[in-house]
Amino acid sequence: MASILSLSTLPAIDANVEKPAYAREDLSPGIVHIGVGNFHRAHQAVYLDRLFNKGLDHDWALIGAGIKPYDAAMRERLEKQDWLTTVVELDPHGLNARITGTMIGFAETDPTSLIATLVRPEIRIVSLTITEGGYYVDANTGGFDAAHPDIVHDIENPGDPQTVFGILISALGLRKDQDIPPFTILSCDNLPENGHVARQAVVGLARLMTPDLAGWIEADVAFPNSMVDCITPATSDRERALVRDKFGIEDAAPVACEPFRQWVMEDRFPAGRPRLEEVGVEFVADVAPYELMKLRILNGGHAAIAYPSALLGHTYVHEAMADPDIAGWLHRLIRSEVIPVVPAIPGISFDTYLETCAERFANPAVGDTIARLCLDGSNRQPKFILPTIADALRAGRSVEGLALEVAFWCRYCAETAVAANEIPLEDERRDILQSAALAAHDDPTAFLAIGEVFGDLGRDERFRTAFSRQLETVWREGARTVLQRFLQEPGSESIPLSR
Repeated sequence: MASILSLSTLPAIDANVEKPAYAREDLSPGIVHIGVGNFHRAHQAVYLDRLFNKGLDHDWALIGAGIKPYDAAMRERLEKQDWLTTVVELDPHGLNARITGTMIGFAETDPTSLIATLVRPEIRIVSLTITEGGYYVDANTGGFDAAHPDIVHDIENPGDPQTVFGILISALGLRKDQDIPPFTILSCDNLPENGHVARQAVVGLARLMTPDLAGWIEADVAFPNSMVDCITPATSDRERALVRDKFGIEDAAPVACEPFRQWVMEDRFPAGRPRLEEVGVEFVADVAPYELMKLRILNGGHAAIAYPSALLGHTYVHEAMADPDIAGWLHRLIRSEVIPVVPAIPGISFDTYLETCAERFANPAVGDTIARLCLDGSNRQPKFILPTIADALRAGRSVEGLALEVAFWCRYCAETAVAANEIPLEDERRDILQSAALAAHDDPTAFLAIGEVFGDLGRDERFRTAFSRQLETVWREGARTVLQRFLQEPGSESIPLSR
């Protein structure tokens, strides 16, 4: 019989499950994490669990936080199990599970309660996983989007902030008034130079919301860049049943993830930090090259296979990778058009990194879905694909394959607009994307005219021409034929077509 997860039931849980070697009463908070989703609990929380199991840095425990309805739902689930999480690593050679106890509380999901938590002097780091689209970046300028309605609200109501950044600014102002040193803000989202982007949002809003505080934040608050990596599918009944049936644990919010983890950070933490280097975190002077490698090759690779796989009817990522046309497309596109514009990192082979990514994608134990990869394209494409296109154009290189990737995205958006297909498009710009994608059947450039997605790139004549040609072919001949022709073009002979 399965045990309902809680501190009191830990002793009864299967001995094969790794459990905290530390006592909850020995922990005190040092980090508030905003955005307690699966990735955070599979990544940052696991690194801290390993550290605490070594008997180190027990004053760096986590307090969860968030202000969205889904944050409230997560808080409710975790509170019932004493903030514990079961993390299952989906190794194809054998599953293993651990229970993490690094979270010791969760702020009430309203701005006032969160601000009060952030002002506590023992909180020295505030980490974020608020999605790539949560940083209010203007697609046309790359700068801070001060015109976004959420931001306008905080500017007009500085005493009642509703965005994460408005809340951070309010908390920092109170800490300054009370002579409490500022916390470090650590973005753990998949963004190029995510620390700089977080800084841009906080300082940009502060200048408009509380100008007298902006200079202090700019001078005294640290925003280290970091690169994070661990494929973490959404939790469904499948994962809950796995945890119950294989490990004997009733967990309302378990996490399943691949066994691979990576975390590279700049070592800029004026208020201190846990000794995460003891458990495999890499601290470097400049994380940007590692970020770019991951964003362009791994995240770009995920984006590349997402839409053609969906158009071909694949459900799971590992199934798609068993399709020779999808596997070949991934290798050909990344090798021929992505890797050539990624700056080299001494001692790292991008070809080897690509092979590692492909092996991870093909892991059947993960059960990652194509639908998950298709989520939020209007925020992911500008982070993972469009910058590569811009760099390739500047370098005078071909963008035919990259234009085809965007054409697959457009065609997918059009498919979701047909009610009979029953394909959901989960994207904050769904209506705009669907309308533009349908219009692109007759005028391909209609899709590139979505300024908040494509910005100036949508007006580049070389890209417009390549995209129009590729989209017309996809509409006329279908994804399978187009993929096979792409792989038959000169230069593809050395590319493996199966995994």
